[in-house]
Amino acid sequence: MFDFLKKKNAPETGADDKAPELDVAETPATETVESVVGQLVEEEKPQVKPAVKEKLSWAQKLKAGLSKTRKNLGGQITSLFSGGKIDEDTYEELESILLTSDVGVAATLKLLDNLKAHVKKNRLEDTVALKDALKAELHTILSPLEAALDTGKKLPFVIMLAGVNGAGKTTSIGKLAKLYQSQGKSVLIAAGDTFRAAAREQLQVWGDRNNVHVITSEGSDPAAVIFDAVNSAISKKIDIVIADTAGRLPTQMHLMEEIAKVKRVIGKAYPGAPHEVMLVIDANTGQNAVGQVKSFDDALGITGLILSKLDGTAKGGVIAAIAEARPIPIRFIGVGEAIDDLHPFSANEFVDALFDE
Repeated sequence: MFDFLKKKNAPETGADDKAPELDVAETPATETVESVVGQLVEEEKPQVKPAVKEKLSWAQKLKAGLSKTRKNLGGQITSLFSGGKIDEDTYEELESILLTSDVGVAATLKLLDNLKAHVKKNRLEDTVALKDALKAELHTILSPLEAALDTGKKLPFVIMLAGVNGAGKTTSIGKLAKLYQSQGKSVLIAAGDTFRAAAREQLQVWGDRNNVHVITSEGSDPAAVIFDAVNSAISKKIDIVIADTAGRLPTQMHLMEEIAKVKRVIGKAYPGAPHEVMLVIDANTGQNAVGQVKSFDDALGITGLILSKLDGTAKGGVIAAIAEARPIPIRFIGVGEAIDDLHPFSANEFVDALFDE
């Protein structure tokens, strides 16, 4: 009954065992025309270009980066300050919120004392008014940490970076170099972490891509590598030297003594250098960050901080703890992995991003 589906001249023997085949010549003409027309229509359709992703401002990046801390700290505070009488229970709950956000005991007690004095002086009764008061007090604590780094005093300006393993030193060096390049300054990197091959390779790759010279040497004395880098920068009239050092734990005294030696050697190569001793702190470490600041400051005399990985933690309140324990300027904060996600610290911007959606 379906013989018309068989290919012409096909042998009948075993024909039922094969799948029926269509003769191209017998394919309905309308099907071919529709197919062709469809292809032409598709070709004539305007090509839709992918939407250009809007570039976020720094304020937007900061708010996004502090979202975890804001949810932990600002969200609970907003709920606490949504209305009601100010009483001792209010202060106790606020104390618990601040401590769980790693603001630290000393900074928390200071904030509470100042807040109580503010409430009494201004005769506040409703908790709604406490939010702005707390923001003002937190700004007062953080303001001393806001100090921009001036690299124009000496050329070359030598920055020595320190920190524990995994704090984000190598990434921060790349971001710093890119920042200074964007300001029209020449940069040289000294790969002083001679013990970790990945650190040297990462810096070298970044340097190759961005036309930044990286001085490195496998297995050499870190102090010798940085000494050579500083002398090279002097002879070539480089603007900025960024010297990496091996990550180390502050409890390993022999390693802390070694990094102190590196600092002394830099001074021999260039009297007065390093002009900035910068400590990179991983914000995820919470209260451990305070201990790192104290230990490295005792060993090296830290002049500035980089607080990295703020976008990955709910413990951004540690900045207040650092301000109370060792008010060393926070030169930069990092809120992402992009090369431009490093920005000078602003107390106003930080507090606003911490509380405002």
